[in-house]
Amino acid sequence: MRLSSIPQLYRNMNRGTEIFTVLSRYGLADWIHQLNLDFAKGILKANDGELLSKYSREARIRMAISDLGPTFIKLGQILSTRPDIVGVELADELKKLQADVPADSFDAVKKTLESELCQPIESIFARFDVEPIASASIGQVHLAELLNGKTVVVKVQHAAIEKKVNEDLDILAGFAALAERLPEFAPYRPTTTVAEFQRALRRELDYGREERNMLQFAAQFSDDETVLIPAVYSEYCTSRVLTMEYIEGVKLSQREALEEMEVNFAEVARRGAELYVSMIFDHGFYHADPHPGNILVLPGDVIGLLDFGMVGRIDDRLREEMEDLLVGLTSGDADMLSSVIMRWGTLPKELDDNSLRREISDFIGDYAHRPLEKMNFGEVINDMFRIIRSYQIALPPQVAMLLKTMVMLDGTGRLLDPEFNLVQLLQRHRRRIMMKRFSPKRRWRKWTRFYREMERLAEVAPRRMSEMLEQVRTGRFDVHLDHRMLGPTVNRLVTGIVASSLFLGSALMLSMKVPPLLFHHRTPVVRPLEETSDSEQTPPAQTQYTDDTSYMGMRDISIMGMSGLIISFGISLRLLLAINKSGHLDRPE
Repeated sequence: MRLSSIPQLYRNMNRGTEIFTVLSRYGLADWIHQLNLDFAKGILKANDGELLSKYSREARIRMAISDLGPTFIKLGQILSTRPDIVGVELADELKKLQADVPADSFDAVKKTLESELCQPIESIFARFDVEPIASASIGQVHLAELLNGKTVVVKVQHAAIEKKVNEDLDILAGFAALAERLPEFAPYRPTTTVAEFQRALRRELDYGREERNMLQFAAQFSDDETVLIPAVYSEYCTSRVLTMEYIEGVKLSQREALEEMEVNFAEVARRGAELYVSMIFDHGFYHADPHPGNILVLPGDVIGLLDFGMVGRIDDRLREEMEDLLVGLTSGDADMLSSVIMRWGTLPKELDDNSLRREISDFIGDYAHRPLEKMNFGEVINDMFRIIRSYQIALPPQVAMLLKTMVMLDGTGRLLDPEFNLVQLLQRHRRRIMMKRFSPKRRWRKWTRFYREMERLAEVAPRRMSEMLEQVRTGRFDVHLDHRMLGPTVNRLVTGIVASSLFLGSALMLSMKVPPLLFHHRTPVVRPLEETSDSEQTPPAQTQYTDDTSYMGMRDISIMGMSGLIISFGISLRLLLAINKSGHLDRPE
């Protein structure tokens, strides 16, 4: 853990403690469920009094996120678009998250409006409804009427929401740094995921970005009478206030109201799919949240889009990769699909390419012989996500968002018309998509980009070569080598040499009885008296000492030799355990 993350954890101690308590409660419920502790299953309950132990792990994660408030709910909604990270099951569960945030008082809304627009509210609106029609995690929505009689929708951010979000993001970053060290959370890439979430949420805090998105969509479809984008009143828009045209329509989620309008469900589903195919493959700029609550149907089967806070952008390169993916899926080309996935994703070091290709080939084989009318695009993409996650391949955020948007589009189309089939529609458009790819305009852009890159290389290469030759001439040319995995190998080799040398040296000291010795004992020996005459005085017996080479059955032992022997055995045992743990001599622990 970095020292810089410590202030993030302790800056808001109360909120951090609350978050930790909620996560602990739902995490403990997970352990009780896994260990099947019947006596403890009635202890932990959710806020509504329901027993936590009866819910699945994915459901408990969703409930914990819901308890933690708007910032974490928004995190869950963004994670629902990343099944390559969290898995398909958890992503589907997180789709159920809905932010039920209490609305601010009218006084707080009025204060925000007048502060942002720099004029009294009465000088802008002839009527402004006190009660909001919706309140989400970031802001709330009010109906109003301009002085010219136009009915508008005004989105106003909650008071101090930016401060609250930044506090939660700081705490979340600290928890992510800690979770990165836990093997249980490592596959979720906590630090990378939180950083991506921070960027996405801070973009949503800027209503100015949403305003620009709406203006771009309106320009794209200005000549299409089957699509309606709400007009934006830019003079009444800021980073915290968004004023747009009010559209009277029926949401796709309101089935009964649509039936009363006598909507042609099959036609609306087809038009919606055609609209998204055009946004993605023709414009490279698409509405990334096509759930039924964000799509309206107006008289004449006209489609209206709402909520442009989450959009996706793809460049020509990504568009070509997406085209290859669709061609691989619709034509059953496993090699093309495998190549696209490996070009797209961040691959783990130990990835088995052949195994992945076999898995993709089996995946394609499962769907190759199905009739197109029976092929479910959402099921196909979700199965592909499972393969990607099983090999720990991380897709770029824009790719994951694009694929998940198409899955949501397929689900919304089937909600309208059970016979709707996105794969069949893409199959019909495949020829047009590929012809557009090889159109003169696209080829010209590609060759122009290639020419610019070669021109830049031609400008830089001579200077770099000149600098390199100058360094060689002056003797300052250095070659830096990165020996991957060599450090652990060298360390273990040196450790083995030290252990063996210590063992040999200690064995020599033991055999040579190098002092100091253990169990060393000297035994007195009396020399026999020589025969003398009686007249001579008898001399005292002479005593000599000799080393007794045995004591209690043991020989003299060199203390230094024995110590070295024990140490060498300890080092050898440690080395063997390290090798056994890693499985290979040259792999780090």
